[in-house]
Amino acid sequence: MSENMDKAVQVGEAGVLPDLGDFPIDESILATFPPGTQVVSANRYGLSQWTITARLHVKYPDGQTNRYFLKTAKGEVGRRLMEGEFHAISSLHNVDNLFAPKPHAWGKRSGPDPETYFFLLQYIDMSDRFPDPNQLCRRLAQLHRNSVSPTGKFGFHINTCQGRTQQSLGWESSWAILFTKMLKHVAQEDNKTNGHWEALDRLESRIFSHVIPRLLGALESDGRSIRPCLIHGDLWEGNTGTTFDTGNIYTFDAASFYAHNEMEIGDWRCFYNNIHDKVYTRTYLKNYAPSEPKEEWDDRNRMYSIYYNLLYSVNHGSQGTAIRQIAFDDMYYLVDKFAPFAATEGPPRLDQSQRVRFPTEADHTATKFGSAESSAYAAKMRESVGS
Repeated sequence: MSENMDKAVQVGEAGVLPDLGDFPIDESILATFPPGTQVVSANRYGLSQWTITARLHVKYPDGQTNRYFLKTAKGEVGRRLMEGEFHAISSLHNVDNLFAPKPHAWGKRSGPDPETYFFLLQYIDMSDRFPDPNQLCRRLAQLHRNSVSPTGKFGFHINTCQGRTQQSLGWESSWAILFTKMLKHVAQEDNKTNGHWEALDRLESRIFSHVIPRLLGALESDGRSIRPCLIHGDLWEGNTGTTFDTGNIYTFDAASFYAHNEMEIGDWRCFYNNIHDKVYTRTYLKNYAPSEPKEEWDDRNRMYSIYYNLLYSVNHGSQGTAIRQIAFDDMYYLVDKFAPFAATEGPPRLDQSQRVRFPTEADHTATKFGSAESSAYAAKMRESVGS
């Protein structure tokens, strides 16, 4: 480390630092630190499907040093990603500073073409082992209980991103109204990305007109009510880390907003993540009991998983066709239960010959996130959006 410290320098006349690693640092990034801060090193670090990531080591004017995790992404999508995650992580950190790293800054990089944006946050040494269910679920329930919506409503002050897709948020007094708006937006994006599917369109229309008002409306009728809770919004094992020194679990890559707390674990129903293991859902429900009516908890969980599965379909395009089909099946299940079509009037169901195989390299239960196969898949996804 002493050799690197001797090489620490400030931004040069060209606005870009001399070679202190394999990741260029420009004056816009250095300007987020106190004047006189020097860069010790900056190197590519970690894996992300939608961004380029690095670890930055700086030396402050008083001689103290610190490390930061740096993410960058290009274009308007990059701006939305960096701004959204900065505000999401800030909100999580403000409720529990040991549940999310401390955010430092986000902004636009100087120089690169096309426009490139960055997000800096506290670097923490963490392992990528599966999160301990007891700690994760206890602290997640605490986050949901302790968070307070600044408006008393459901939503968020900006549209955060899940994957590379921007969510449609804003503020609503009714959770059913906000969820309907969010799901409609994702359904529209799915249609743009993957093409019109008449049968799916008919199911979506019935979900919006009949099922959501009945299923989610029940949460806020007959004297029942739910409170807005801050959720992570994209919580799977790949967005958690366990510190080597204390064993504390941190979360990152958040898509936060204020929601019905059960929305958080709708993502855990999705089979392609290891957090799908039922121990996580059971443990969470021990820490935060289902809302009334309790007998409809599983139906709500299915509804929330539809949102995450359609988002997956949008983010992964043709690679997510199998997940789009699962969303179709789940919609049909809920329509059959709460608002069935008259006999012979429903859209055609999928038969086995129409089923698409889910790519093994995208299945985190079959291929470890960060493995060679998973890394190649992530690179393909980044290339598809020009990151």
